[in-house]
Amino acid sequence: MQFSERISRMSVSSTAAVLQKAAKLKAGGARLVDFGAGEPDFPTPEHIKAAGVRALQENFTRYTPTGGIRELKEALVARHAQDFGSRYAVEECLVTVGGKQAIFEAIAATINDGDEVILPVPYWVSFLDIIHYAGGKAVRLETRESDGFAVRAEDVEKLVTPRTRLLIVNSPSNPTGAVAPPAEMEKLLGLAQRHNFLLLSDECYCHFVYDEVKPYSLGASGEREHLLIVGSFSKTYAMTGWRVGFALGSPELLGNMLKLQSHSTSNPTSFAQKAAVKAVCGPQDSVREMRDEYHRRRDRIVPGLRAIPGIRCTMPQGAFYVYPNVAAYLKNGGLADTTALAERMLEEAHVALVPGAAFGTNEHVRISYATSMEQIEEGIRRMAEFFARL
Repeated sequence: MQFSERISRMSVSSTAAVLQKAAKLKAGGARLVDFGAGEPDFPTPEHIKAAGVRALQENFTRYTPTGGIRELKEALVARHAQDFGSRYAVEECLVTVGGKQAIFEAIAATINDGDEVILPVPYWVSFLDIIHYAGGKAVRLETRESDGFAVRAEDVEKLVTPRTRLLIVNSPSNPTGAVAPPAEMEKLLGLAQRHNFLLLSDECYCHFVYDEVKPYSLGASGEREHLLIVGSFSKTYAMTGWRVGFALGSPELLGNMLKLQSHSTSNPTSFAQKAAVKAVCGPQDSVREMRDEYHRRRDRIVPGLRAIPGIRCTMPQGAFYVYPNVAAYLKNGGLADTTALAERMLEEAHVALVPGAAFGTNEHVRISYATSMEQIEEGIRRMAEFFARL
């Protein structure tokens, strides 16, 4: 059988590959410390689950409008307005099957063969493959570990050409936890306006920020033509399996994204949308509780990693990942790259993490601290012993 050229441009998600290997070890009885999964370890809050169950009991199980039910769109724009001061209309909101679908549709709707997409490195794994699938050219913006992996407008502007169609910014970042300050985000939006390209702002982790950092969204700017906001219920409300995401932007762009949605998934799952309504309209205590617990875990795992000789680790300001530099062990441990390191770590120490190659760097690994404090303590102990043996 002959397969399409465009599918050959894509690879299987590296994070999914780690999960598969970890699952195999678990099935064999291994006591694994899993730092690989990029999802909350908290259950979906009870009031949200109850809303989903109630929708099923009331037989809310048929097709809905492709772009989501109006009740959810109204709730989403109201929540975003309350949280960030934005003023989106219902017609400027699209509900999708997870935030990833919104990103896929946005790139597919705006990128032609050879168009350039500025992509800060490190990047979330799917960004690069979706760009390639759409026929775009990823123009990599190398951020600096010494600068906390910050995305700077002055660096972006150096990469802008007449073929630039899109800039993707994920803040807080997966995999680094870096947060772009509001002033820098506004400069990036100014670039998009002046050079006529789209800024896709991925706000998946926007409520999980720490220390003096405040949740922020460019949506408050009022810009529509050059800005698309993408969000997700997966992280904010611990609803990864429910698969509900959304986009906020111009009706013209959302209409083109809707075309693709109508021929791929059709509508988001009916009863999941009802649960999502309850998530944004109901109490937000669970969001604050998760944020505070992630903060506590971050403040343990970073010093724990820094205590391992040879490990460098920036302090993330958001999300629930750390991105330590393990270059010293690649050189001295006879390891070809971070993929080899991650494989040995999994096999010998039974600690699962994701190699930095998945995110575009050669000297780092991603560790998710969306796990219990006990697992964090045990993971640090095992990693320290593993690195000491190299």
